[in-house]
Amino acid sequence: MAGHEGHLGQVYAAAAPEDIARAYDAWAETYDSEMARNGYCHPAVCLALLSRHLAPGPAPILDAGCGTGLMGDWLAILGYPRVEGLDLSEGMLARARAKGRYSALHRLALGQPLPFADGAYAGVVSTGVFTTGHVGAEALPELIRVTRPGGVLSITVKDTVWEQGFAAAIAHEVDAGRLAWLEETPPYVSMPGDAATIPGRCIALSRA
Repeated sequence: MAGHEGHLGQVYAAAAPEDIARAYDAWAETYDSEMARNGYCHPAVCLALLSRHLAPGPAPILDAGCGTGLMGDWLAILGYPRVEGLDLSEGMLARARAKGRYSALHRLALGQPLPFADGAYAGVVSTGVFTTGHVGAEALPELIRVTRPGGVLSITVKDTVWEQGFAAAIAHEVDAGRLAWLEETPPYVSMPGDAATIPGRCIALSRA
């Protein structure tokens, strides 16, 4: 199967966080239109699982890896009016900021300690982050920590990342009593318009 071309190929090929940030900075202006052309569906699936398991309300939601803020409008429509976002790319955050849907935006890297209190969020959503060249299971402990007991994490995971330790990390957290399974989709293609797309899945978990 041919590899990804253009901006997507560049972000997948980036070897370090600063390289990823630069690649996304360069992509920020056209990201929304390019992903729409490719039929990008991770955000819709992620939001469907969140809304199925977390009642709407004013409690804050964290959009971890928010990019240009694709989910900001949809979260508000679904009844989650308080959303904070974090992303590594300032260019992407600038696009999200211009949409005016986030109560706060933070330039932060997943996989490192986050400057948020334990249980700060009722829910965490993350799409397209646990993928090639980005971040893996090392980001889970902090996302779990900042989710309140009974809160919901709705996360998309590329199959290659899932098989290379992510599934085992989730199983470990469940066995340790920190998470409980809610739902897992079958694998699906998140960008039907890009023939090189490797399937992924969306999972919903409850913070124990």
